[in-house]
Amino acid sequence: MKNDSKKSKKNSQAAGASEVGFEEAKTQGLSQSQIIRRKFFSHKPAVAGLIFMILFTIFVYSAAGIHLGSDNAKFTIHGWWQFSHEDILPPGPCADGCPSSVHPMGQLPNGRDYFAQVVRGSEISLMVMVVIGFLGGAIGTIVGSVSGFFGGIIDAVMMRITDFIITVPSILIGAVIGYRMGNLGVLYLAIFLGLFSWTGLTRLVRGEFLSLREREFVDAARVAGASNTRIIFKHILPNSIGVIIVSTTLLLSSSILVETGLSFLGFGVQAPDVSLGVLINTHQGEFLYAPWLFWWPGVIIVLIALSINFIGDGLRDAFDPRQKKQIKRKEFLAKSSTRDAVNKK
Repeated sequence: MKNDSKKSKKNSQAAGASEVGFEEAKTQGLSQSQIIRRKFFSHKPAVAGLIFMILFTIFVYSAAGIHLGSDNAKFTIHGWWQFSHEDILPPGPCADGCPSSVHPMGQLPNGRDYFAQVVRGSEISLMVMVVIGFLGGAIGTIVGSVSGFFGGIIDAVMMRITDFIITVPSILIGAVIGYRMGNLGVLYLAIFLGLFSWTGLTRLVRGEFLSLREREFVDAARVAGASNTRIIFKHILPNSIGVIIVSTTLLLSSSILVETGLSFLGFGVQAPDVSLGVLINTHQGEFLYAPWLFWWPGVIIVLIALSINFIGDGLRDAFDPRQKKQIKRKEFLAKSSTRDAVNKK
């Protein structure tokens, strides 16, 4: 009986070793960046989301063109679409403004081409999303790093400020910012929204720093005479980059939803400019007799949010070594044959 239990234990250990060897064989000889890249591109929804975002961004900015600066000093690169979002056009082939060959997304009652409006709204929403994500990610990383590394009174003060901002509803903060800053322009609105979007990332980065600052490589850096700034940016921060990238990616997804919600409520992007949320708000009453005016911006918002979430899931699986990839049938059979060969020995 004792011999059978020992044999069973030995077989299970051998099988476990064969599984570990099978997983390690696929990444043997690869650097950390190559392993991360390989894991990410094996995540099909993430790859699909990345391809969609790249193609959609190129499509939007090539169609609408690039418009920078103010009216006095304006830099403009015209896109390939023939109409601007400000052009007032004569009625098209469809009397009620339905989609046609001239206006593929329809035409508004005031004569404006709805395709140009949607493209311009997508351009503004993407720009707001990137600015909020960049500012929120940068501020959250810096505050979380300093708070988690130094601890003590610095950590206590920073976390109380963070907790206070978290307790205030984000839609309320966004409404106040949008009401006060919306008329200043889209860029100012995005900047001020980004200044209040860092709290979630701060807590995650702080947790990583609290754990990593007790590791041996940090003690070795201190013994070698490295300054606190060098330890933070050269030793601990690179080991927290996975959490930062994943959280910032998910922040992008929430940013476009916040901008859409504020614009829908009238506190976001202000006329004469447009965003996807503004288009939904403007044409929500026309849903029954002109549903295409509502569906186009709504579908684009959903696709953008889903794509970014898929990208975030792929990055999380790539950076987190604890995430197990689902085993395919061929891999399962290969592992089973290896286990059987070990058991026979």
